[in-house]
Amino acid sequence: GISEADLQQVSRYLALLAVPAQRSLASGFPKGVAPLDEHRVDPVQVAAGSRLFEQARCTACHTATLKTGPGHLFAELRNQTIKPYTDLLLHDMGTGLADNYVEGQAKGGLWRTAPLWGIGYTDKVMGNAARVGYLHDGRARNLTEAILWHGGEGEKSRQRFEAMSKADREAVLAFLKSL
Repeated sequence: GISEADLQQVSRYLALLAVPAQRSLASGFPKGVAPLDEHRVDPVQVAAGSRLFEQARCTACHTATLKTGPGHLFAELRNQTIKPYTDLLLHDMGTGLADNYVEGQAKGGLWRTAPLWGIGYTDKVMGNAARVGYLHDGRARNLTEAILWHGGEGEKSRQRFEAMSKADREAVLAFLKSL
């Protein structure tokens, strides 16, 4: 069996595990040394996508920066600035995403804004053979579909995304994949 002390150490380790860093900078590898594919980014495109994400008002719900409180059990996690890209609040996402399942006070069309940090690793973690699904029920096959399912409070942001040029939409997707 596992001892209480070992269990506490594992719990502490898991609680202090960091989220994946955003890959928004060019590789720091020396010239001639290739980084892993998932670390290859176009920093100019990612920066443009970040600006477009904000201009589309996606950050109204997918808030980039939050600050942790002073009362966390672990001092290392107190008063830290984090970038989860969520406001952690419930939002009406429209009838298209509604499942009519009431949970507590949340009606079937209300959804908590999912954190986007780490979303760029989804394909890598799931592997080539697995079907990746986005949104609460996996109905979106890719990030574009996930954006296009936004209705209700997210509808205007979706419309702004739809109105973007192909290059701008690709920049937004590059930004999301860098998270």
